[in-house]
Amino acid sequence: MINRLQIFLGVQRLRVLFALIGATGLVSLILNVIVNQYEWVSPFQTILALAALVGSVVIIGSAFEREERARYAAITAPALGALLLGLTVLPQYILPLVGAALGWIVAGMLLFRVRAPMQYQQAVKFLRKNQLPEAVMAMDDLIKAEPNESGHYRFRAELLRVWGKLDRARRDYGKMIELEPESALAYNGLAEVELQAKHYDPALVAAQKAADLAPQEWVALYNLGMIEDRLGRSVEVVGHLARALELNVPDVRHRLLIHLYLARAHARIGDADAAARSLDALKKQTNGVIEWNTILQSEQAAALRDAIGDDVKAASALIAGELDVMALADQPAALPAQKL
Repeated sequence: MINRLQIFLGVQRLRVLFALIGATGLVSLILNVIVNQYEWVSPFQTILALAALVGSVVIIGSAFEREERARYAAITAPALGALLLGLTVLPQYILPLVGAALGWIVAGMLLFRVRAPMQYQQAVKFLRKNQLPEAVMAMDDLIKAEPNESGHYRFRAELLRVWGKLDRARRDYGKMIELEPESALAYNGLAEVELQAKHYDPALVAAQKAADLAPQEWVALYNLGMIEDRLGRSVEVVGHLARALELNVPDVRHRLLIHLYLARAHARIGDADAAARSLDALKKQTNGVIEWNTILQSEQAAALRDAIGDDVKAASALIAGELDVMALADQPAALPAQKL
């Protein structure tokens, strides 16, 4: 359970959540000793409860993707409002309001649930069991029934990438582009497939197109910078990844790799001061190493380990002081694989 929370929230968010709940709970328990001696104790305990409640909702909500946050807000906002009302204005009705809040959460989850086709559910079950051929077959049936839904091709392409069937994944992203020529998601997925295949030149073309279509999305710039790192295009790496950081990358594990790529770019350029600054920034993302190591242990993470495993090791060595930041300049750019 804790591992699932760690992957979903990330190490940093999980620690903040536990610290918030633990700190407010501990202070409230201590105040129980003097609750009858001072008038301010009871109101202050109410404030602590409010802080824990609102803070927990905000921390968990920040972990959702942008598209899911509206659904999360629609479920939690009315329930949170009822609890706040019971803790402040109508304390005599706290129990009915708590019941109403819980009832709304259950109703909201049913009302606002994502109504995914049955084949998605089947594919996810097969994926969890590492039965990738069966997972892909479930999506094959759905695509035959609904051939013009681009989202189906995207999900199947992701399954194919985990399976290592890159040619088929490439075709699915190509079909997405055919259906939605302005889809940054499609070009970004295509870039990731080409990166996974070590076809860096076509990966660069697709990533640049994704960044052009979605200039305010950090993911597109992150992938573009990673590919440019592989090609040794250090000046471009600095420009694109600095811009990605300006867009507030939410996850510590991605910030970790961004600062690694920036440090390597500065080292290759020969700018020791800038490389040192990137190293300092990287050391503040230590939890990112923990998150990546947790994720990379999964059976389904073989392709991801191949793509970024060495980067995570390099970041870990830099944090531990086992690798000099300017030594990153000695790491050569990757040679693009030849297409068959």
